[in-house]
Order: sequence, then C-alpha cells, then structure tokens
Amino acid sequence: MAAAAVVGNVAARRPFWTGTPEIYFAKTIDNSRLVKVEDPRRSREMKQFGAAVACLFLLVFTYAWQHFKAIEYGYQIESAKRELSGLTEMNRALRLEHASLRDPERIDVMARRMGLVPPEPGQVIRMDGATSGDAGPVMASAAPVTVMEGQ
Repeated sequence: MAAAAVVGNVAARRPFWTGTPEIYFAKTIDNSRLVKVEDPRRSREMKQFGAAVACLFLLVFTYAWQHFKAIEYGYQIESAKRELSGLTEMNRALRLEHASLRDPERIDVMARRMGLVPPEPGQVIRMDGATSGDAGPVMASAAPVTVMEGQ
C-alpha cells in the first residue's frame, strides 16, 4: 500500500500542462529557379584535395601490395625449403639404395642363383678403350668377319 501512495504523490506533483504548445506549419519552398554559382577557388581546393587523397591512396595501396607480396614470397621460400629438404632426404635414400644394389657381393650371389658362372679368359671385351694404345676417338670401320669352326 505504501507503493501506491508514492505513485499517487508523484502523479500529484506533476502539472498537467508542461508548457506552451508548439505549432508547426509546413511551408513549400520552390528552388527550381535558383542557379548555383560555381566558385573557382572552392573548385581548385576540391581538385587539390582530390589529388592529395589519390596520392595518399596510391601510397597506401603500394605499401600494402609490397607487404602482401613479401608475405607471399616468405611462404613460397618456406615451401621451397621444405621441398628441398624432402628431395635431399629422398636423394640420400636413393644413393644408399643405389650403393646397396651395386654391391659386387650381392650381384655375385644373385648371378650364382640364376646359374651364371664367372667369365673365362678371352670372354670379356672391354669397351671403355683402356686396352687400346691410342687415346683419341676410334672411327667405325667395316672389317671382314672370320668364322671359326669347331668351337
């Protein structure tokens, strides 16, 4: 009940009429016959301001472009470094595999399994030119073929 008494007191203190009423009238204005006069000084100032803003935009855009390109190049460098390390590791593994496959003992064991035997004297012909006397290139020539019978 005390709350209702407080609300009643606030309503009693506020006056019914708070001030003079404001009345607004709409007035139509016809500006169709007005002609805007061009101010050459204002026009020059606006052109200068536009040029300054364009230069500022160009500088900021150039800086941002360089910044993003630097970041992009950084990512490309890191990617190339990762690729290089992967290829280096693959190269090392391939060299190890190549060395193990060229092992003469391994080749000898595989050859014996396939039934191959060591060559006899005269069966090996060296093609690298180590036995020839002259060190220059050898020209191909047609030579008569001799057939040996009885072997």
